[in-house]
Amino acid sequence: MSDLPHPALIWCPFPDAQSTQAASRALVEAGLAACANIMPAMQSIYAWQGEIQETAETGVLFKTNAHVLPACVARLKALHPYTEPAILAWECPSSLPETIEWLAKLTG
Repeated sequence: MSDLPHPALIWCPFPDAQSTQAASRALVEAGLAACANIMPAMQSIYAWQGEIQETAETGVLFKTNAHVLPACVARLKALHPYTEPAILAWECPSSLPETIEWLAKLTG
């Protein structure tokens, strides 16, 4: 199992449920993510262009693996309705063997 890639996660907020669902479905159907956990109705407070902003957004956590992480991030950016989406991605080397195998079967 040591030759399987590490799991990876991607966090990304979206402006609405429809765009979140569309991007999530596209990434899972393309085999770039095995799962998308959508968290609806979150309130975001953030600094942007010199001002403090407050916006209702929908968040999503994608489960994928390190092998396809760059391609998944690139596709997510292309699908995203924001001009400059906040996309955070990281590898997760401490994962259950069953999770590692599941992600390896479904991604890339």
